[in-house]
Amino acid sequence: MKSDRFKGYFFAAIATVTFSSIYIFSKAALNEVHLAQFGVYWFFVAFVLSATWLLKTGGHRAIPKLAKRQWRILALLGVLEILTTASFFLSIQIIPDPAVTSFIGNLFPVILTVMGIVFLHERFTWVESFGAILALIGAFIISYQGGTTLSDLFIPGAGIVLINSFFAATASMVVKVNVKKMSPELLITNRALWLFIFSVVMLLVYKQSLVIPVKALINIAIGATLGPFFAVMFIYYSFRYIEVSKSSVVQSLKGVCVLIASFLYFHTLPLPHQLAGGILSVVGVFIISVSKARLSKRGRIKN
Repeated sequence: MKSDRFKGYFFAAIATVTFSSIYIFSKAALNEVHLAQFGVYWFFVAFVLSATWLLKTGGHRAIPKLAKRQWRILALLGVLEILTTASFFLSIQIIPDPAVTSFIGNLFPVILTVMGIVFLHERFTWVESFGAILALIGAFIISYQGGTTLSDLFIPGAGIVLINSFFAATASMVVKVNVKKMSPELLITNRALWLFIFSVVMLLVYKQSLVIPVKALINIAIGATLGPFFAVMFIYYSFRYIEVSKSSVVQSLKGVCVLIASFLYFHTLPLPHQLAGGILSVVGVFIISVSKARLSKRGRIKN
């Protein structure tokens, strides 16, 4: 039905906007506080919201019924989320413009696609190949700063974004293969709990105080509510009405949203060559997403 498709695309668009807010509000907060301080408050808010939603939806009743293998998967996902999220926010802290971080992060769907081919033997068309090449070229242009040695060839933080993309793709593969019987609410809560515990440990290791500026606390509260909770929830709601591949088409425009929000909030724009590379990477990811959506549609027709 057209109304269902509209709802699906609407939820996907809201998810894209709210997820983009993570880049903005986390950057604003990290400009004032240590990464460990940031993590404690950010993931405390995320855990409270996620756990509350888990209880409200009744998803907690499935916890005692989890098999040992599922507990191991949740633990594996927890470790991967720590590596993914720590590298993500570290890159946000290092790279001055959140839009640049977002554009380089377009390597994630490229890596995820390659992993799907290698490990799941998924189909890969020449159109997707073209999109992947564009995204890779765009990421290279954004990261390149003209140095003569490998250490200063790319901007600081670019390597961390690459590491983040790899771990994020790995976590997505684990979810895709192993956790079909686990609810989204449980996965979100598991993620928030692991990250909160890790942040508390890092707070103690670095001997940081829980006292932070009020402005930073406000930015954390807004970002943690919109990003880790509402963005993920809206993404899953979009899946109820449209296919994952179609939702991904909308989400591929995240970089544009971050660019606009970054300009409005921080009054900054990437350098001309970074902007060109960023647009190229967005186009590449958009092509990959559209191609996957068409393949998904053809598969349904054949079935």
